[in-house]
Amino acid sequence: MSMADIGQAVPERESLIQIGHVHTAYGIKGWVWVMSRTEPIANIFEYGPWYLDRAGTLSTVELAGKRAQGKGLVAQFAGCEDRNSADLLVGAGIWVPKSALPSLDEDEYYWSELIDMRVITEQGVLLGQVHAMMETGANDVIVVRACEGSVDAEERLLPWLPGRVIRFVDRVQKRITVDWDPDF
Repeated sequence: MSMADIGQAVPERESLIQIGHVHTAYGIKGWVWVMSRTEPIANIFEYGPWYLDRAGTLSTVELAGKRAQGKGLVAQFAGCEDRNSADLLVGAGIWVPKSALPSLDEDEYYWSELIDMRVITEQGVLLGQVHAMMETGANDVIVVRACEGSVDAEERLLPWLPGRVIRFVDRVQKRITVDWDPDF
């Protein structure tokens, strides 16, 4: 299967945002399970065009089919007509133009915007970089992993509590200032 460009140039990655990924193949006719980062999950189908990131290379894809399947979502891409073709897409990130998503208020963020931001205490201590975000029920949590220059090699789970723990998010400098004791 060729995931050739369907007539659109692939934009710069900075203008895109990841909204999901291909989880695994589904059936024998080229369908795949899609893991969505949107809320509700079916909103992933409302945004486009889609670009798949396979091993760092972006390619434009066209949805040939989409539907809810049980508690998840499945999709088929144009030109992907069998299980072997679908298996080649497993793990591919699904990206769309940021401009395709609804605008956010200044104090709202897409989780993918926060990934790789540096996390610094109000005293200027570098704790690490945001590796992931988790939903826990009570509040969201940022997973902070050590990076070059961080105070130690610890992984930290910080509650996403704006105004209390999360003091400031600087999209330009790609850093989050937090009220957090590095020894905690």
